[in-house]
Amino acid sequence: MLLAIDAGNTNIVFAVFDGEQVRGEWRASTDTDRTADELGVWLMQLLTIESIRREDISAAIIASVVPAMVFSLKTLCRRYFNCDPVVVGSDGVNLGISILLDRPEEVGADRLVNAVAAHKCYQGPMIVIDFGTATTFDVIDAEGNYCGGAISPGINLSLEALHMAAAKLPRVAIGRPRTVIGKATVPAMQSGIFWGYVGLIEGLVKRIQEEFGSEMLVVATGGLAPLFAESTKVIHKLDPDLTLRGLLEIHRRNTSKAA
Repeated sequence: MLLAIDAGNTNIVFAVFDGEQVRGEWRASTDTDRTADELGVWLMQLLTIESIRREDISAAIIASVVPAMVFSLKTLCRRYFNCDPVVVGSDGVNLGISILLDRPEEVGADRLVNAVAAHKCYQGPMIVIDFGTATTFDVIDAEGNYCGGAISPGINLSLEALHMAAAKLPRVAIGRPRTVIGKATVPAMQSGIFWGYVGLIEGLVKRIQEEFGSEMLVVATGGLAPLFAESTKVIHKLDPDLTLRGLLEIHRRNTSKAA
């Protein structure tokens, strides 16, 4: 079995693959002070609940946008599963795609993993929108090359900034308002954030397609992807497990290379 770890700015996702099947998937908050042993004890309990033995896991792969987490995660894999993990972005790790950027080393590992998965699962040029701490728009051409994209603040980050900067504005829950015109402060905030983000998505997708020069498949992933996929026609596919399947594919490519 394969342990796939996706370490983002807000959460770390742990998933166990048995072939193509996901046997278990869990989230922990990203905390750079948390040790490998703290993560290990927590994860061992969750594996036991799913009847997965630590001996069943023979390989691991890590993608992290938080450099301070990599050491603890590598130690976790070595100490608790007796395996040396593949780390996306490390020297010698083959992604199977070309990165057509001025500074390829600056691209977040999660964005590259999404590009690998999207090209494997879908056809033609595409835009992958990942709704995370930041909302990222990644462009992949028909050959699977990573062509760049755009990064905007995530919706939760925007809500928190609005609350912190304006004394009279409360924290509000994210949701789709029934109307655009709010009749009170909270509905007005919810409308501005939600429909403002829909406008952001539609506007960026349109401009990217115009600049790219063709129609493109738009794939959405990340925690809030379902909410927005239901609210705009520019999103064609909803794929919540895109990043995890990208990790699985990268591990396969590097295992085959080693063999």
